[in-house]
Amino acid sequence: MPDFAKRVAAVDSIDELDAAICACRECPRLIDWCQQVAQVKRAAYQGDDYWGGPVPGFGAGEPRIWIVGLAPGAHGANRTGRMFTGDRSGDWLYGSLFRTGLASQPESTSRDDGQQLDEVRITAAVHCAPPDNKPTTEERNTCRLWLRREAELVLPHVEAVVALGGIAWSATLDALAHAGCEIPRPRPKFGHGAGFVVTDPRRIQVLGSYHPSQQNTFTGRLTEQMLDDVFSAVTPGGSGSNG
Repeated sequence: MPDFAKRVAAVDSIDELDAAICACRECPRLIDWCQQVAQVKRAAYQGDDYWGGPVPGFGAGEPRIWIVGLAPGAHGANRTGRMFTGDRSGDWLYGSLFRTGLASQPESTSRDDGQQLDEVRITAAVHCAPPDNKPTTEERNTCRLWLRREAELVLPHVEAVVALGGIAWSATLDALAHAGCEIPRPRPKFGHGAGFVVTDPRRIQVLGSYHPSQQNTFTGRLTEQMLDDVFSAVTPGGSGSNG
């Protein structure tokens, strides 16, 4: 771990960070699982060439809005190589970003589909797809070094952070604190629409949202309007230009 921590700390740019994440092999269980899924594939994607490894962040290099999710989906980002791309969760996320004026198109289906995020960067607490969507505590602790370093690189530009789900919320607060932000006490609890403002060393709005997983969207726990409201709250003027 000390050598790994040194490698992470040596990364000096977002491009270097993304390349280093793609090359990371610190969690053998997750790497094996990603590759196994890529070999077996889902029937609907038998003709696809799966990414099958750690997925880097996606979007602006100097983002105004930083979005943190949980982990790549086995047949979504682990297949396409782009965060929240190729599955229902991504359909919900990019649809909302488009409606609120933050994405160039309402869908994200592949790495070469033309999607552009000029103000937004999307990342995750864990960069490899975990079995049953449940990374171990050790895996989360290992990957948080990447999120901490990413926070250090993007926070000079960021005005708002959106955490998708409770695990992402905890990871985000840890990364912000590590990057020098003064987190309120008592530590803010996760909830949809929960938020606070960091003012030291600079003003950053932090908001929580339920994750756009099928578990939440199919049951109505998260609606399109609820998700749109979160991104509208961090969009200049309070509403998007595409909705």
